[in-house]
Amino acid sequence: MNAMLIGADRLGNIPQLLSNWDINITQHVTGRHVSHQRKPQGLPKNTELLILFTDFLGHNVMRNFRNMAQTQGVPFIACRRSASCLAQSLEHCLKRKADPEKCQNCPFRP
Repeated sequence: MNAMLIGADRLGNIPQLLSNWDINITQHVTGRHVSHQRKPQGLPKNTELLILFTDFLGHNVMRNFRNMAQTQGVPFIACRRSASCLAQSLEHCLKRKADPEKCQNCPFRP
């Protein structure tokens, strides 16, 4: 699975965690650059998952990328930049794909 990461200047041990889930990082955007503040053109074509690190993003950047993911039908995860929080979010997200009925009662559902 290919993922695009938004937020965080440094990823630390997150790439290792994602590789344990067979997730490749196709692109990492920090969200701090002025061009990231504007509405982006679109997600890369091979993006299958969008990960938003909420503690390093402004509201506009997060909203723009989240709306773009919803428009393109790409699932997204919004969590803090910690390996444990990301692992918990990935577990819930990937289980939702296996059992759509659980999605209705998911505590991570917006």
